[in-house]
Amino acid sequence: IQQQCQQETDNILESGTTGREGQALIVNRTVRNGQQLIYAGSLVVIGDVNPGAKVIAGGDIIILGTCRGVAHAGVFGDKGATITASRLLASQLRIADVIARAPDNPDRPERTETARISDDMLVIEPANK
Repeated sequence: IQQQCQQETDNILESGTTGREGQALIVNRTVRNGQQLIYAGSLVVIGDVNPGAKVIAGGDIIILGTCRGVAHAGVFGDKGATITASRLLASQLRIADVIARAPDNPDRPERTETARISDDMLVIEPANK
């Protein structure tokens, strides 16, 4: 997976910055249906992640927009990774090996939310908590 991450990163690199555990990739565009972003470090998307799109990161994922696609943080087993979005309506969330899917009748969040692992379960809470 690390080699695939690097190959994908070489194709989509827009700007990199040093994050808490190395590099963070900042992508300034919406990720559309059928597209996927894969990065070995943390990933910041300035835009939406549409249904059918995937964002996969070895570290944290931050989406400054609505997440309606698939988000997988901590792909290398980092259970401390988080997924944060302005509107977290993902069809599927994964952190390390913990998977959750969206509820059938999701509440429309009015605030930024963060998904994290707590007691081996994926929980979603307000980001400022």
